[in-house]
Amino acid sequence: MKIAVVSDTHLPRFDARLAAALRRVADERPELILHCGDFTTMGAIAPFERIAPVEAVAGNNDGAEIVRRYGRRKIVDAGGARIGMVHGDVGRGSTLARARAAFEAETLAAIVFGHSHVPYLERHDGVWLVNPGSVTDKRRQPRFSFAVLETDAELVLTARLVLF
Repeated sequence: MKIAVVSDTHLPRFDARLAAALRRVADERPELILHCGDFTTMGAIAPFERIAPVEAVAGNNDGAEIVRRYGRRKIVDAGGARIGMVHGDVGRGSTLARARAAFEAETLAAIVFGHSHVPYLERHDGVWLVNPGSVTDKRRQPRFSFAVLETDAELVLTARLVLF
């Protein structure tokens, strides 16, 4: 199964950048999209749903309606891999530390998170830790980004960043 991971779209502020980002995501032909929060509007989800089904969590810039619909933390089973999803803004320490702490009692193949807009892809103790960066708001990063996770027939999970 191929899974696109996005975060921090911050719409409608960055609407003008969304079309190019959606083309990049669609080019990967994902079967599922994980959005790690900071949509900032419910309208931000529909363009991704036109590409593939979407699972999501709310971020610190999302309103009550988004929090009610998606929650702030969840675990999804995607292609046989258990993936923890959180925005990464709640708790102590760095964004990475907060994301890891949100799932410290869980057995997962990956933890995906956002918040910092800084792409991150490392494996720690057999668990992929993935921050896709942002497809619309790169801030001080040189490029926009998202991540792709894939499971194979043996349910081995691989991960990579897509920079553009």
